[in-house]
Amino acid sequence: MNSSISIRLADPQDAKALLKIYAPYVENTPITFEYEVPSPAEFEGRIREISSRYPYLVACKGSEILGYSYACTFKSRAAYDWSVETSIYIDQGARSLGIGSLLYQKLEELLKKQNICNLCACITYPNPESIAFHERHGYSTVAHFHRSGYKFHTWYDMIWMEKALGEHSDSPKPFIPIKEVL
Repeated sequence: MNSSISIRLADPQDAKALLKIYAPYVENTPITFEYEVPSPAEFEGRIREISSRYPYLVACKGSEILGYSYACTFKSRAAYDWSVETSIYIDQGARSLGIGSLLYQKLEELLKKQNICNLCACITYPNPESIAFHERHGYSTVAHFHRSGYKFHTWYDMIWMEKALGEHSDSPKPFIPIKEVL
């Protein structure tokens, strides 16, 4: 791991830097099923919305952002409060440097403090690098959906991977918004 990498909370002002990382995934890959790169204003809004409840993290080398990760609502009903969907994007030129692992370690640390029990990741299939990354971090495949997304004139499958993060007791501790954890 690179000791010169720091992890901090994202700020809406990071939107342009995060879009620089995200845009190639939208424009050139089926890794995200989004067709159009969001505007900076839309991305700022996403950061604000997610950050109101969950961690939204960036990995930096000095002032340069090299990747980001966040957790968001898995489903909107109260019974799902202990489950989140995780997402991670690394700058194409900074992959395989351990940045993703640093981001996920910090994300999990914060989610545990929020009393989250389940981590879920939706992954375009095939995507062997992402699947292997998630397996290394304790996720396992729990669902495979066929021809779920259409992008670049091709139908893609998607899988859901899951990791149990916390104890599943009969009376779980309440969900704590990230701002109360920090």
